[in-house]
Amino acid sequence: MTQTMPRRLPEPEPREVHYTVISVDDHVVEPPTTFEGRVPAAFADRAPRVVEDASGEQAWLYDGELLPNMSVHATVGFEITNAGFDPQRFDQMRQGCWDIRERIRDMDTNGIAASLCFPSKLAGFGGYRFSLSRDAELGRVAFEAYNDWHLEDWAGPYPDRIIPCQIPWLRDPVEGADYIRRNAERGFRAVTFPDNPEHLGLPSVHTGHWDPLLQACADTGTVVCLHVGSASYILGAASDAPLDTKTVLFPLNSSVALVDWLYSMLPVRIPDLKIMLAESGIGWVPSMLDRLRYCVDQNHAGYAGGWASKEFTPAEIVQRNFWFSSLEDPSGFEQRHRIGVDRILVESDYPHPDSTWPDTQEVLHRQLRDLDPGEADLITHGNAVELFRFPVAGAARS
Repeated sequence: MTQTMPRRLPEPEPREVHYTVISVDDHVVEPPTTFEGRVPAAFADRAPRVVEDASGEQAWLYDGELLPNMSVHATVGFEITNAGFDPQRFDQMRQGCWDIRERIRDMDTNGIAASLCFPSKLAGFGGYRFSLSRDAELGRVAFEAYNDWHLEDWAGPYPDRIIPCQIPWLRDPVEGADYIRRNAERGFRAVTFPDNPEHLGLPSVHTGHWDPLLQACADTGTVVCLHVGSASYILGAASDAPLDTKTVLFPLNSSVALVDWLYSMLPVRIPDLKIMLAESGIGWVPSMLDRLRYCVDQNHAGYAGGWASKEFTPAEIVQRNFWFSSLEDPSGFEQRHRIGVDRILVESDYPHPDSTWPDTQEVLHRQLRDLDPGEADLITHGNAVELFRFPVAGAARS
């Protein structure tokens, strides 16, 4: 092996439970068995598979491209000061990264009642890789197999603990809409979608191109989840700035996505569209609402390029169609009434470097302990229950 593994931390004890918590942003590192038995024989030799080189490093091989696992995607249980982008073997990761039974154990340790899990390196956070395959039919086979695996093997064994989240078919929005409708009938509650499709060489959200797919989401109650980096792009500082600057600027990515989707008028044209910004943070939302109000008040509506609706203000649409996820936002919770208490969700971001695992309960308690208990319940799970139509057991306060 060429890389030095970070130090494994002691196994944590189960944490004290203060709240019933639904984490709306976690990730699954796709296991080597993801596609086994799910691909037609004609594509078996070309389906995504894990390969190992002479040094023992593992990577996914798909469509002629090697896609290494990166330790930054699977750092829980290790000293995160050593986390990087080196390839990492499955047997080096904490098993809960890719094994659902171990994931549930880690959720129990952390006091997480239910979890929505985004893809990792293989599919891409926005689930775009298979749709953009050079071979469309190979891409479709891999896409369908991936969603089958997520529903059957990841969410299936624990249907009351995992909120099913599909990847989208982006090659054709009409076909993509058909998949959304069929998958809603199968039990999917959400879809991960590129926050800015233009970064992937696809039409932007301003073109109307995505209306059929997003209308299907609205019709079926499927939540459109926009994760930071879901279009394979992260805003950053100078090219030689430290890596951590990108993480610090994650909320800026979500603020850009909010404004982009807002001014596309998609949530105005499709009033039942539900959009969740994942790993967004909430502290920036009040200032963005101020800025949106200012721009409209300064007569930025009514001319080409301004706000196009006379029926709704941008702030009204934000507080009707958008939800925001919080990892650690003490100042944001102080502004919860300006954001909308019913707009705020929480996350643990397992198994990434900034995950609060195994201390999510304590992190939330520090921020929410002085809140009205009803508000705390909405933020920790009630809003997610309603948004994803995913009931959980009654409030679990100690």
